[in-house]
Amino acid sequence: MPAVIVIGTQWGDEGKGKIVDYLAEKADVVARSQGGNNAGHTVVAGGQEFKLQLLPSGILYKGKTCVVGNGVVIDPEAILKEIKGMQAKGIDTSGLKVSNRAHIIMPYHRLLDVVEEEYRGDHKIGTTKRGIGPCYMDKYSRSGIRMVDLLDEAEFSEKLERNLKAKNHLLKAVYGVDGFDYESVKKEYLAYAEELRPYVTDTSLILNQAIDARQKVLFEGAQASLLDIDHGTYPYVTSSNPTAGGMCTGSGVGPTKISRIIGVAKAYSTRVGEGPFPTELNDEIGNTIRDRAHEYGTVTGRPRRCGWLDAAVVRYAGMVSGINALAVTRLDILDGLERLKVCTGYKYQGKTLQEYPASLKIMAEVQPIYEELPGWKEPISGIRKYADLPLNARRYVELLSQASGIELGIVSVGPGREQTIIMQDAF
Repeated sequence: MPAVIVIGTQWGDEGKGKIVDYLAEKADVVARSQGGNNAGHTVVAGGQEFKLQLLPSGILYKGKTCVVGNGVVIDPEAILKEIKGMQAKGIDTSGLKVSNRAHIIMPYHRLLDVVEEEYRGDHKIGTTKRGIGPCYMDKYSRSGIRMVDLLDEAEFSEKLERNLKAKNHLLKAVYGVDGFDYESVKKEYLAYAEELRPYVTDTSLILNQAIDARQKVLFEGAQASLLDIDHGTYPYVTSSNPTAGGMCTGSGVGPTKISRIIGVAKAYSTRVGEGPFPTELNDEIGNTIRDRAHEYGTVTGRPRRCGWLDAAVVRYAGMVSGINALAVTRLDILDGLERLKVCTGYKYQGKTLQEYPASLKIMAEVQPIYEELPGWKEPISGIRKYADLPLNARRYVELLSQASGIELGIVSVGPGREQTIIMQDAF
């Protein structure tokens, strides 16, 4: 059963889009199964840069079936804008399939995201303010509106009226802001419904039939393991499960049908927003990495916090998701650095920790255990074989593999599809 999951092993922005884009060439189906338009993938193809938020990276290949699964929360305006943007660039979107079970982001979700974040003050969590969290809250409180509801005018109208009554009261009474007009929202969203109708279907059925027919199916992760609502650095996390288990529930495909799980790790560490970051570099080296790699959020444009590679984080991600192979990205960014450090574990109050701490208080006080290595001076972006990489570059990625307990599968030395060194076939 050639079904492969690609997930992030850090705090996101690992280069999953590039890896998925590369693997998608061999895939028949590419599926997205969690998150919303708070996630972004930047893919360089044919000399063009594409910034994707909701659409799977496979959309850039003609003839692929691209699935937005039931675990994704969808802003209709955002996905339609993205579809039309792709079409304007000559990209065929006819293979796009959107789950009829996916939940819809409404205007009150976006507004609640803004006012609730402001209300937190010094305890803000760094949300993108796209309405993702409030939409998932409605999903789990059983008051959400799904795509199948949006396509049924009577059902949608009833749910919208009921929800607006509650949300408008909450917005006014608690946050002192005006709510939304029922007729205006209804008109806007029913128009979206007609544009989206051709794409909406039972995507779980499509995915399972494809796997049963031995087609190659690629599951594309958004965000990353340390942003998982259960296993990440809570509460500085996303509102869904970007781990392997979340890929299954968010797509309607059982775990026994998954053949391989690839974890993507950037050759250094970054994170956006608040939360603990033991290897963070608030110095010239951190600024150099940020400037070289242009480490700014795909969706928000926010500068990313940069630090040394944390193999302890990757090891934890590998355990939680059962990762089989590691894809290391952006190794070329480290060209020319004289010395490099890799965090292989943590000490707390003088003792080496055996686990990744759940407590943020402990995480704020841990001391990284570093192994230091010499860097390499020669540029590597033009290298196409692993054996041709500088010895110190190979030692660096091999230390990550050893410390994380995950075999190397891919090493990326640049943003282009051709700058990808394959050590293990995914399919």
